[in-house]
Amino acid sequence: MLTQTTTRVLEPSDLDAALAVLDREPVANAFVASRVQVAGLDPWRLGGEMWGWYEDGMLESLCYAGANLVPICATPRAVRGFADRARRAGRRCSSIVGPAEPTAQLWRLLEPNWGPARDVRAQQPLMVTDRLPDDIAPDPYVRRVRKDEMETIMPACVAMFTEEVGVSPLAGDGGLLYQARVAELVGSGRSFARLDERGKVIFKAEIGATTTSACQIQGVWIAPEHRGRGLAAPGMAAVLRYALADFAPLVSLYVNDFNTPARAAYRRVGFEEVGAFMSVLF
Repeated sequence: MLTQTTTRVLEPSDLDAALAVLDREPVANAFVASRVQVAGLDPWRLGGEMWGWYEDGMLESLCYAGANLVPICATPRAVRGFADRARRAGRRCSSIVGPAEPTAQLWRLLEPNWGPARDVRAQQPLMVTDRLPDDIAPDPYVRRVRKDEMETIMPACVAMFTEEVGVSPLAGDGGLLYQARVAELVGSGRSFARLDERGKVIFKAEIGATTTSACQIQGVWIAPEHRGRGLAAPGMAAVLRYALADFAPLVSLYVNDFNTPARAAYRRVGFEEVGAFMSVLF
């Protein structure tokens, strides 16, 4: 018997079915799930379309198509369907990011039309913990960034983004969208930093996504002149304490495989590798 398959753009009425798919892998899907739980499936509120892959009338896989293209619980056949739709639509995203295996397959199918990429990060360990470390005391100077400290935190956020992604977030629209994102994180109490005696940021991190099941730390950054001084592990322990107390029972992050110091610091705090992401940057 032939299996009937199809892809289509999901509508607000498909929300429960989409959430059921996202709930299958709450850690890997935290970024997209957090957006869907707040915005639903309306493309304007969500910031992009949600594509669904159906087999015999059942929603099996998803793909978020916004600023990022993100395959979600995507089977090989679903990836092929999403690649066909993406080719027809043309590239509108600045990156493809998601679990390594389906993301690699998606990129292989899209590269002839969308390539070359500016950078491909094929293995980015996905790390998780559900507890505070026993032997690392949280940095007592790491605290929530206040709403009146946007001018203080923005330079550090811009420096982190530029260093990590390779382009400035101020390009294009002058940074309006990026500034709005930083303001959203600060306003929701998900931005954390340690400041020196002059009021300059020396450590920062954000909880970039949060659901009832899991949250994801992102944007970890230490000012260059303070690196190598043992700030990373206590700083992460402090952010982890906030994350477990205020947001979710599981805390995750993903990191470039070549960033040996960061991976070591995260392991010291208790994070364990449970999988891998992949990012394709344009």
